Amino acid sequence: MKAKHRTLILATAMFNLGFVIWFSFAPFTGGIADAFGLSVQDLGIVASAAIVAVPLGRILVGPLSDRYGATVVASATMLVVGTFAIVSAFARTYEVFIGARILASLAGVTFVIGIQHVSEWFEEEELGTAEGIFAGIGNAGAGLGAYITLPRIFGANYAGPIFSTNWRAAFFYTGALAIVVGVAYYVFTEPAKSDTKRDATKAGVSWEQWKFIATRYGAVVLAVAYIMTFGLEIAMNGWLGTYYREAFGESNLVLAATFAATFSIAAGLLRPIGGYVSDVVQRKEMDVLPWFHGRYREQWTFATLVAVMLSMFAMTAAGLTGSLYVAIATGFLVGTCCAFAEGAIFAQVPAMFPDNSGTVAGIVGGIGTTGGVVYPLVFAWSFLPNLHLGYAIVGASTIPIIALCAWVFQPKIGRVANEAGFVDTHSGSTVTSNSD
Repeated sequence: MKAKHRTLILATAMFNLGFVIWFSFAPFTGGIADAFGLSVQDLGIVASAAIVAVPLGRILVGPLSDRYGATVVASATMLVVGTFAIVSAFARTYEVFIGARILASLAGVTFVIGIQHVSEWFEEEELGTAEGIFAGIGNAGAGLGAYITLPRIFGANYAGPIFSTNWRAAFFYTGALAIVVGVAYYVFTEPAKSDTKRDATKAGVSWEQWKFIATRYGAVVLAVAYIMTFGLEIAMNGWLGTYYREAFGESNLVLAATFAATFSIAAGLLRPIGGYVSDVVQRKEMDVLPWFHGRYREQWTFATLVAVMLSMFAMTAAGLTGSLYVAIATGFLVGTCCAFAEGAIFAQVPAMFPDNSGTVAGIVGGIGTTGGVVYPLVFAWSFLPNLHLGYAIVGASTIPIIALCAWVFQPKIGRVANEAGFVDTHSGSTVTSNSD
């Protein structure tokens, strides 16, 4: 097996498990609520708390991956995540539980580490597809792992050798597996395809360079676009199990989790398509929209962002019909739109900043994750007359983001989006120019 394919497989496996751990609380919210006496609004806070450490964690771990290599950073991250997942399994107070889950949620930073690691091994013409496979299968951990596998292994009548409570057992065993994966990652991976590539990436890490990159038009617009795509995805991952249970009265744990998994599976497994299409339109120089002529990746990204916005309004309309199955089908549509958009965005990240992929992935992934903190609070907002209207509010909030993307994606700005920025600062090192 080629080293780059081994890297892709191990990075994907790490991220998939990371997503399982990150959202392992979601199918067990009923039991957690009973254990700690929580309301529906409290569960919205739990869903938000599971995200809160990830934005800053991603921003920090990106340059750390560039500096020290993904092999070291990934291993250390999985050991920390596994330890605190195990701590949360033994928690007897709400405060200890929330604290441990916040630290266990650092599993979400594995995305940035993997993005950086894959970009160190694959050439530009393969980046969209490779990153899409990594992120797509990894993201599917929320659906295939957290929503489908965990509730079936650790069902309502679970009685194991260590725990008789299903969610405690799920947290314990996934934490132990994370520690094993952390050790394996250190043993079986290398940071980059060559010393030359490794040195170029390492040399691009500095505080001045970080400030320069963080204020470029390209990094900023991809970061806010990621708020409305990946931020929305993780918000939905943590919320839909509660939504289907509370809004439609679906009390069966396995069924509610399975319904929620349809969104997660679409958002994960279809993501490679978004990256692949971005590669194709760039390689064949295809204008898929009448705007942004010559900016091929940007055209595809813009189309997918508009689709995400429209799908959120559709989600509210579906819920108001009162049909659970219409809501599930529409949730699948939202997941599909998110998948295509996320794949498109992260095809642009390493192509735009090839020698700073970890730093840029950290900025984009970190800022984008904030949507996962805010959106669950909107979904569970007590002032709303029902649990369906929050989706339309979120949809309306994406309009300014789409307008900003339209401005940056203009050819005259898009061509220099990795060099021109919102703040007049100077780079500590040269940034490779953005190709058409």
